[in-house]
Amino acid sequence: MNARVVGVLLVLLAALGGGALLVQQQQSGAQKSGDAASLGQPLLKGLQAAGITAIVIREPKATLTIAKKDDRWTLAERDGFPADFDKVRDFVLKAISVKIGQSEPIGDKDRARLNLDESGTAIEFLGADGKPLARFTAGKKYFKAAPDNPDKAIGDGRYVALPGDDKRVYVIADPLVQASTKTADWIGKASIGAEKIKSLDVKYADGSTWKVERSGDNADWKLAGARGDEKLEITKANAASYTFGQLQIADVAARDVKPEVAGLDKPTTVTAATLDGQTYVLRIGKAEGDNVYADLAVTGGAKHVLAGYIVLIPKSKLDDILKKRAELLAKKEEKKKQP
Repeated sequence: MNARVVGVLLVLLAALGGGALLVQQQQSGAQKSGDAASLGQPLLKGLQAAGITAIVIREPKATLTIAKKDDRWTLAERDGFPADFDKVRDFVLKAISVKIGQSEPIGDKDRARLNLDESGTAIEFLGADGKPLARFTAGKKYFKAAPDNPDKAIGDGRYVALPGDDKRVYVIADPLVQASTKTADWIGKASIGAEKIKSLDVKYADGSTWKVERSGDNADWKLAGARGDEKLEITKANAASYTFGQLQIADVAARDVKPEVAGLDKPTTVTAATLDGQTYVLRIGKAEGDNVYADLAVTGGAKHVLAGYIVLIPKSKLDDILKKRAELLAKKEEKKKQP
């Protein structure tokens, strides 16, 4: 190996933090020259953003297809729910621009250890004819120094492999955190977006209910059916109304989730009517981890992006809305005892 090639290797290894691959094998002089030639080259040569019509990501137990449909990116496994354009664009541009930072020969045992076999994440870019334009396998994250918790650490790069090149592993200086089949990582956090709510009606699955309403955008809220000296705490009505309008989803449920499994056969129903004539009906079902299943129907306006889907909403975001009737009331002042 001549001095120039050695210099290139040292500079690129220093840029990656000086870390060496876990895989160490004896190489011939010809192999080393080939490795040096690949350093700094694009991982996916010739891939162009304009030609990509779908991205398929496969993990051992899941597949996600982000497909272009009518100038929109959608999730095929979620019945065409919109993917976030910026997230798709950023991933494509990153994949096109990522370069090889290190290259080494590798054996079967090390391929498995680095998750570069069927245990890894296979990523495929398809063209308009459905044929692959480029593909690679993303394995374990690469670290310049061993982190305390590798599973939670972002990583300084990624071990990757190319098809037809089973005897070689590459390191790229990007962890590719977006390379995941988790739909939550690909969707925009779409909100209900209800504005100028004039009434909010909550009906619980157990039959209990409450309703607050107002005559105009700047009018005070009133508790429907207030009894005796009951007085509504206005700030709580404001919080419930504002929170409903700003609710964002955490994820989209799998298309095979049944309403009864999601608890939407016996839901808590929140109905919001707006001053401009729209009605939003949010049905809330069972909990799923930190989220709850829900679906939304909207009348009086254009079709809502969430309509027709079972979604997941963070439980913590519903605290202001799902208060019991008694929790909406202002505290009664205690009468002072006469001396």
